[in-house]
Amino acid sequence: MAKVNENYLKLPGSYLFSTIGKKVSAYSAEHPDKKIIRLGIGDVTQPLAPAITEALHNAVDEMGKAESFRGYAPDLGYEFLRSAIAENDYRVRGCDISADEIFVSDGAKCDCSNIQEIFSLDNKIAVCDPVYPVYVDSNVMAGRTGVYDPGAGTWSNVIYMPCTADNSFVPELPRETPDLIYLCFPNNPTGATVTKPQLQQWVDYANKTGAVILYDAAYEAYISEEDVPHSIYECEGAKTCAIEMRSFSKNAGFTGVRLGFTVVPKELKCGGVALHSLWARRHGTKYNGAPYIVQRAGEAVYSEAGRAQLREQVAYYMNNARYIYDGLKEAGFTVSGGVNAPYIWLKTPGKMSSWEFFDYLLEKGNVVGTPGSGFGPSGEGYFRLTAFGSYENTVEAVGRIKTIQV
Repeated sequence: MAKVNENYLKLPGSYLFSTIGKKVSAYSAEHPDKKIIRLGIGDVTQPLAPAITEALHNAVDEMGKAESFRGYAPDLGYEFLRSAIAENDYRVRGCDISADEIFVSDGAKCDCSNIQEIFSLDNKIAVCDPVYPVYVDSNVMAGRTGVYDPGAGTWSNVIYMPCTADNSFVPELPRETPDLIYLCFPNNPTGATVTKPQLQQWVDYANKTGAVILYDAAYEAYISEEDVPHSIYECEGAKTCAIEMRSFSKNAGFTGVRLGFTVVPKELKCGGVALHSLWARRHGTKYNGAPYIVQRAGEAVYSEAGRAQLREQVAYYMNNARYIYDGLKEAGFTVSGGVNAPYIWLKTPGKMSSWEFFDYLLEKGNVVGTPGSGFGPSGEGYFRLTAFGSYENTVEAVGRIKTIQV
């Protein structure tokens, strides 16, 4: 008789954004006349840049000709894309990352959740709190997180690093030593960042304790301040303790196209075993690669035209972020984020819980955001809004929030 993986049964409720989707769908069904503005999920709204669509069209034409048709992609991804990534994302910033240390995938979300497979189940993870749910949920599915406490909203075998207003939403080094440390900067959901000296502290700590940092840099394109590092490999010693994941979703609008990559330096070892070879084995066994046409589109991101067009798109979203930040602050909300990240993190008014404010905002303003408690216990009493909507909808949403009585 077949048996299920009982670790899946430990997961409380449904995935955060699935829950939000169901709530919004139910409200829409009851109020079909209402225009709902969605500033919840971090999905982009601007179309693909011309340089990218041109590359897609050219690649499709290639696939339609026998002499230029491509089948399975190389395990790590095509050389043309990996070389472009190595040069433009790393070497120009002084990071000694080579093309054969880059693994192309269909997105950072998949890599962030799958990377735990190459580590032992008795490893203990540390996460920021609040945290992107995938980090924790994927470890729950693997059976690494212990017992869930529904009252506290925590797992017994997870080290939570509170990110609160008291520490500017930046985690402090944990008192209990973890084996795997998940870090995300610029941060989702709070929008917080760290300086290079702050990140260097984490690298030094990981090298000292033998921990591995799993670094999610999906939002690095939104960094505007000079003292904020774009990659963990800008820090000395990072290649012996850190794996970095990146995405083309937010910097190039690939949420519906799907492309990302993970960097596993060859110097990174656990117990004398190179993690690069383990991830290569996993990658080659379980993954057949991002489509050729998508990888050509990714290459166009690094072209002169592509870089210029994407700077405009990032500026568009960050203009939305500033509008939300300024508008809510003017309305009396306590807000943060929105400077180096396309997220605004706001304190819920009065004594409202995160989900109470979600329901209130949906009912009274027909605006959708994300309850902070969905990201972990320290997110309770907070709320996330994204800047990925259109400018017109962003302006209208802020106006609605300003006028509702709380």
